[in-house]
Amino acid sequence: MEKKIEDMSFEEAFAKLNKILEEFESGDVSLETSINLYEKGMLLKNHCDKKLQNAEMKIKKVVGKKLEDVK
Repeated sequence: MEKKIEDMSFEEAFAKLNKILEEFESGDVSLETSINLYEKGMLLKNHCDKKLQNAEMKIKKVVGKKLEDVK
């Protein structure tokens, strides 16, 4: 059973997204398959974006705390 996108780590989702891109670049996919891959790719992209945004917020929080310590 394939892991749900929302349960994937950033690295897992990014690797799947890269595989989809490789399939597109091969040019050997039907229109219907292309549409399905595009939809899954967008879900993976959005998941990766969300993970990166969460990481950015955590980093800003840590940096903010360190700046407060300096004051």
